[in-house]
Amino acid sequence: MDKYVFAESDVIQINARGITVEEVLNHLEMFRKGHSYLTLERACTIGDGIVRVEESEIDELHTEHQRAADRGSLLKFVPASGAASRMFKALLWVLNRKEELDLQTITRTAGREPEAQEVVRFAQELRHFAFFADLEGVMKRDGMRIDNIAEKGQLRRILKYLLTERGLNYAGLPKGLLAFHQYPEGPRTAFEEHLVETAHYITDAEGIARIHLTVSPEHRKEFERLIEKTKPIYEKKYNLRFKITLSFQNQATDIIAVDMNNAPLRDQDGRLVFRPGGHGALIENLNETEADIIYIKNIDNVVPDRLKPETYIWKKNLGGYLLKTQKRIFNYLQRLDQGGEDRGLLEEILTFAREKLYIIPPEGKRIASPEEKRAFLFATLNRPIRVCGMVPNAGEPGGGPFWVRGNDGSLSLQIVESAQVDTSKSGQKQIWQRATHFNPVDIVCGVYDFRGSKFDLKHYIDQKAVFIARKSKDGRELKALELPGLWNGAMADWITLFVEVPIITFNPVKTVNDLLRAEHQS
Repeated sequence: MDKYVFAESDVIQINARGITVEEVLNHLEMFRKGHSYLTLERACTIGDGIVRVEESEIDELHTEHQRAADRGSLLKFVPASGAASRMFKALLWVLNRKEELDLQTITRTAGREPEAQEVVRFAQELRHFAFFADLEGVMKRDGMRIDNIAEKGQLRRILKYLLTERGLNYAGLPKGLLAFHQYPEGPRTAFEEHLVETAHYITDAEGIARIHLTVSPEHRKEFERLIEKTKPIYEKKYNLRFKITLSFQNQATDIIAVDMNNAPLRDQDGRLVFRPGGHGALIENLNETEADIIYIKNIDNVVPDRLKPETYIWKKNLGGYLLKTQKRIFNYLQRLDQGGEDRGLLEEILTFAREKLYIIPPEGKRIASPEEKRAFLFATLNRPIRVCGMVPNAGEPGGGPFWVRGNDGSLSLQIVESAQVDTSKSGQKQIWQRATHFNPVDIVCGVYDFRGSKFDLKHYIDQKAVFIARKSKDGRELKALELPGLWNGAMADWITLFVEVPIITFNPVKTVNDLLRAEHQS
């Protein structure tokens, strides 16, 4: 690493971002080594890493959830800073082409161009999108009738008003600000749908519902305007008060970019190029929140009101399961903290850790004496805990639940993304393909210890679990390093439990045409 010598101006630039030169050198070394892979032992299945909640348990779980809700212990955490541009990839394919493409021409190419197929469907069902009235309005403002333009097949003109600053600027906004669903009273944004959800399972006995969103600084004002406009409406409708907080991804989590030879990349002015460290950087934001129990859900996984009741049931199931398990863990930790080395108690806790928490110690690790067992159990149980909903695999993209073998020989439950698996290594591809469930990002986190102190979540990250991706800037190829993902490496050393949830609770909007699915139509 000592071959990288930064000029004084570089050091000033690095320190101004809240980063040290040593951190940058460590990142450069990670680029040189390449990202490391996990070793999959086997896919998690029902009864082997994944729990199925029984009907007889639901009342108890909901009672646990409600007690925590009443005392104001709950918070909903929504990563909402990502731009929606990928939602409109197919539409941007049309808009950014040099030649003018009318709908007739696009239709003729639909058989051989996947993007064209998406565009044709978008055009055919334009009126079924919740944003149609807004789009119609901004075009009418400029003296254009959307129906006439659509009949002429002049799709590109419509797209300019939908995607660019000439109109709604949807390609430049985050998903939270986009109209997702239509109601008799008008369209509702993804952010508003999260407000409604929050009202139904986060509200405390004082009538306060807490929600935290991570947003990008450039969109802060738009979010604040939307909050100012909609907050009173939903507070009146549900007879409560929202406590809405916003945070930004810390600039100090940005990471230097490199060229294809792993040398620091510089812009046209000779300044170092830094890029956001990926959603794993949000562990810093999560660490700063003030709540005992935190529900994490992606901004685009929302449904209209008619489908929400099932979501509420399963949110309470997951939260109740965490609270019930946490209560037992805290009881054991209190007894261990008091010096408990009773052989019967230690064996009881070891059995609980193995059978209920899926904690498998490293092969050959010496935990024979009462002192060793007590030390092992205390260190193992005294960690943040998360309960992760897992959906039966239906071909959706995303990571999944696996048993992972650590370098020390231990086994643990982990959410694994495809980029973390070396499929060329013997047996790894086959294990990956046997996954019966995938990760919908439906997570409940317990971040306080048995003494009532908050864990420092930065101490439970697998720092080696980074991704290296190829990107481009100003026509030049570059490598970007992403920090351990929020629910992958950033939570790798948490107590992790997987609970099966039904597919109806997972309805993400990855492309604009996903809003045409029956689940998103009112």
